[in-house]
Amino acid sequence: MVTHGVQNRESAGPPAASDAPPLRGARVVGLVATLLLGVISFQLNASMVTPALPDMAERLGGSVDDIAQVSSLFFLAGAIGGVVLSRISDFVGRRKVLVAVLAVTAVGTLICFLAPNLPVLLIGRVLQGASSAAFQIAYVILNERLSAKVFGTALGVLTAINGGVGGVDGFFGGALSDRYGFRAIFAVILVVGVLAAVCVALFIPKDRPSVTAGRMDWWGAGALSVALYCVTYFVSHGSSDGWTSPSALGYLAGTLVSALAFGLVERGRATPLVSLTHLKSRRMWPLVTTTVLVLSGVFAVINFTVVIISQNPDTGFGLSATDSALLFLTPAALIGLGAAPMAGWLAGKRGWLTTLRAGLVLSIVALCAVAAFPLDKWLVLAAVAFLGITYNGLVLTTLNGLGVLLSPKDAPAALPGLNGAAFGIGAGLGIGIVAPYAARATAGGYATALWISVAITVLALGTSLFIAAPRPDHA
Repeated sequence: MVTHGVQNRESAGPPAASDAPPLRGARVVGLVATLLLGVISFQLNASMVTPALPDMAERLGGSVDDIAQVSSLFFLAGAIGGVVLSRISDFVGRRKVLVAVLAVTAVGTLICFLAPNLPVLLIGRVLQGASSAAFQIAYVILNERLSAKVFGTALGVLTAINGGVGGVDGFFGGALSDRYGFRAIFAVILVVGVLAAVCVALFIPKDRPSVTAGRMDWWGAGALSVALYCVTYFVSHGSSDGWTSPSALGYLAGTLVSALAFGLVERGRATPLVSLTHLKSRRMWPLVTTTVLVLSGVFAVINFTVVIISQNPDTGFGLSATDSALLFLTPAALIGLGAAPMAGWLAGKRGWLTTLRAGLVLSIVALCAVAAFPLDKWLVLAAVAFLGITYNGLVLTTLNGLGVLLSPKDAPAALPGLNGAAFGIGAGLGIGIVAPYAARATAGGYATALWISVAITVLALGTSLFIAAPRPDHA
């Protein structure tokens, strides 16, 4: 028997796809290319739509707060869908669920294209959020179908897309919106999504017997979904209304109650959504915590604080939105396209945890440079570009890889789904924490926001020390 992948072998179960010989040669290229098309369908929904938000507000009506739901509901649905849909694939098969995910996404895209008003558009965006599961399912498919030698590089290729399609998708979306209106963006996304669904149905290997015997834990999925909903809006209302405001405290209470309910439900399930035994082990909680902290620290710097500084004409660089993106967003995304596959290869050679921690240390160095000299445009530019290697490449690739490598054999999609949700929660939490300081629009406010991000990332390095090592042949 050829074993590759890294699922735990401590529990018995039906034969998994990873027990078959790994794909080789042209079949590897075909698999990666097909999965790449599937994850691009998610990334386009995440990034191409952003520049068109003003056009949507004008054509469909709605305030800034209303139109912000176009993005927030999409990512919330993605966090929930990533956990639930990836876990369903353990029971009914990866290809079936991935095709269903892309089909639902296409339906949501069509609704967005035809939407006569904002409420209908938001329904479409919720359905589009299902595409988030494409990443988690794709990672598990790679682990089950490829050898350990190839897995890291292939995973890096998919992870590179998670930072944006080369940094040009947002600009392409803006150009389409300016010339044809927001519906043109959804037309392009629909074509890509349908093509991805067809390719997955035709070219992904057929599903083998299910990895997990038993039934999907819908009660656990419901409780966790409520918890994710509450924690998302706790962060949102905490950053806007204050962390001790009634709305924020209400959502915090909802988070705690639903999390408790989730724990009680999972204790009595034969096939839980996420086993509490696994969740409490060093194979899960340190990784999920590290992911939340990393995104809270670094994402907030690249995608929020630096952007605010760059566009401030008084205490900042005074750039336009387009120039800001060209200087401070596009380079890191482009560098990440090359760095992520190399990071996956390096992790396979030197160890996943070693590569993660090295990436975190180097990212902290870059963040310290930005925090120490936040108004030095060229130093900030160089540091953010360096984060394209350390953060977009080394850190994100290894976090995604460890989510697959440390997931238990009897639930191989559980940890990737949970870790995927942690990405969204961390990004929102980080921005919520630093926003009040960055909003002061002063050198001191920017410095405070940036040093807070440094401290959070240092905490991430600390929690990474508790992550259990993968199997020896992947350490």
